[in-house]
Amino acid sequence: MHELSVVMSIVDIALEQAAKKDAVIIDEIELDIGCLSTIEMNAFEFAWKQGVKRTILERAVKKVNRIKGKGHCSDCDHTFELENLYDACPFCGGYLIGITAGKELRVKSLVVS
Repeated sequence: MHELSVVMSIVDIALEQAAKKDAVIIDEIELDIGCLSTIEMNAFEFAWKQGVKRTILERAVKKVNRIKGKGHCSDCDHTFELENLYDACPFCGGYLIGITAGKELRVKSLVVS
């Protein structure tokens, strides 16, 4: 389960940013997680509960923005929503798809005290 290592990396980022602001509490954290990322959300939620225990994020409100997948077809030049990484273009059936959104995994913002 790589979700736990992702959570621990988020904790490290939060600690680093809090230290820069001399903060002792993080009130809120906002994350962008793409629907096409390799993050399984149930596993992530479980890992989050375990990974933030006794850390600066333990009481923080967590907001997760799920970013929909989008692709751009190199064959017909259409942009469209993707539900799965390897979907074909719905316009021409081509598979030369560039992913333009949906693979995000980032800390978007922190609110510290």
